[in-house]
Amino acid sequence: MMTLRRVLNGACGVVLGFALASCGGGSPVSSPAGGSSGGSGSGGGSGTTTAANVVPVTVDAGPTGVNAVNTLYTTVTVCVPGSTTECQTIDNIQVDTGSEGLRILASVLTLSLPVASASDGGALVECTQFVDGYSWGPVATADMKVGGESASAVPLQVIGSSSYPNVPLGCSSTGTAEDTVASFGANGILGIGVFAKDCGATADCVTTGDAGFYYSCSATTCHSIGVATSAQVPNPVTLFATDNNGTIIELPSVAAAGAATVSGSLIFGIDTETNNASGTGRTVLALNPNQDISTLTEQGGTFTTVYNGTPLTASFIDSGSNGLFFNDTRIAECTSTDFSGFDCPPSTLSLSATLTGYGETSGGASINFSIGNAQTLLDAESTYTAFGSLGGGYGSSDSTFDWGLPFFYGRNVYSAIQGYSTSAGAGPYFAF
Repeated sequence: MMTLRRVLNGACGVVLGFALASCGGGSPVSSPAGGSSGGSGSGGGSGTTTAANVVPVTVDAGPTGVNAVNTLYTTVTVCVPGSTTECQTIDNIQVDTGSEGLRILASVLTLSLPVASASDGGALVECTQFVDGYSWGPVATADMKVGGESASAVPLQVIGSSSYPNVPLGCSSTGTAEDTVASFGANGILGIGVFAKDCGATADCVTTGDAGFYYSCSATTCHSIGVATSAQVPNPVTLFATDNNGTIIELPSVAAAGAATVSGSLIFGIDTETNNASGTGRTVLALNPNQDISTLTEQGGTFTTVYNGTPLTASFIDSGSNGLFFNDTRIAECTSTDFSGFDCPPSTLSLSATLTGYGETSGGASINFSIGNAQTLLDAESTYTAFGSLGGGYGSSDSTFDWGLPFFYGRNVYSAIQGYSTSAGAGPYFAF
């Protein structure tokens, strides 16, 4: 899990990404069987589409009280396995190319879904780690539908379930809990990254220090446990009947000052339909195929960004990150604690970098981008939710460039899943 959700601290009205909300909680949005979720914003439900493999996505303020920035939402329907009546449509589900798996907040979910069992008979519970926090909850099973695509018996995580309140130290010590709509900034997350599973075969996800932990739990105690790949939370795209080898996110460009909302499309499949062809002339970035989640510098799904003459070998493209995050001591950081971690240069900076695929030593694509003053952008247009020049530092990692949602504006971004073929080659790769 590489997604970085940085937030605005101590100021009501704006939450940057989907981490700690600064002003109160959100109102979960759900519906009875077959109903429309309504929603506090467009929540990815706006727009019209006719193709079965296309679903609308929206950048907006998210659930009530969250007031997100640069957060991409869609709508998902889940059902009790085998049922066509016990279903719930949930909007404000964040679309994330930086993780794998469907995860829904327990406070939003009105269905009673069966909890998966660990190999020793206990309840299977997962600690999902992001760059800035963790989410804890059991693995349950549901049938799901996104647009015209569907899958049966999908393992998903129910975040913040009261049935397993005792979070092991190995999970809780990794950051801040994100187990409410207010702290998560969404009703759930649809992880459509470049791997088929959320953890992979490496050490069966049990080695200390991994970015995702599985546990076997009773009502009072939990212990870490290895989980076979067949039982892990999957990238749900891989379970679709045909459009299952990747995704395309299409978003329009955003004006320099930002935009109130942005509407676009999430297309399932690459080269599986007439509307998702790879085409020619695109940049294809091969990615590190080794899903080693123990160290970021060797993590799968990464490529190299050459910025300011320095190769940043742990770079990634991530629709779940709400800014462009990289370290550059020449760029002034915001001095206000309300904008901690974001950049506040005196004027907008025009910068460039070169993106090169994993294992490649030449070629690549030159990318021009801008970094604006976060405080000026957000203060001046507090009702805006989409910004193409929002950025900040990436903490202690000097080998990472996180190309977050601003990278997606004005582009069609392809995410091909490892082991699946397209006319541009086999995944994992990003293309644009």
